[in-house]
Amino acid sequence: MDDGELLRRAESARRFAYAPYSRFTVGAALLAESGKIYTGCNIESASYTPTVCAERTAFFKAVSEGERRFLRIAIAGGAQGRSAEEPCPPCGVCRQVMMEFCDPHVFQIVLASGGKPRRYLLEELLPVGFGPGNLRGTGGKGEP
Repeated sequence: MDDGELLRRAESARRFAYAPYSRFTVGAALLAESGKIYTGCNIESASYTPTVCAERTAFFKAVSEGERRFLRIAIAGGAQGRSAEEPCPPCGVCRQVMMEFCDPHVFQIVLASGGKPRRYLLEELLPVGFGPGNLRGTGGKGEP
């Protein structure tokens, strides 16, 4: 699947966002190694803390259905009712979730940017990230 199609899926997922407070809607489309695509949108809460990002929604849907290996995620976000003109990079918490399930040297993050996708590796957006491999020798699992 090309970046353009994955971004179209992310943009489509934005329609379902629940963002009455920020009015900033985000959609994500996550490509699993199996070839299946999982979408997600941001869901806000009046108390803010339980708010969840589109990227984590997509990852948690995929993981809850048994997926554990991922290739790429596309993210489109911006003001409610407007197209995704500016890149909307994942927040730090979402980057940490990506680190849990993805090889930072391989996993790609595609951002909408005025019709021309921008692609990054996870390691570029989360340099020196902490992941399962850091737990080797501690009695922790150490492998995703």
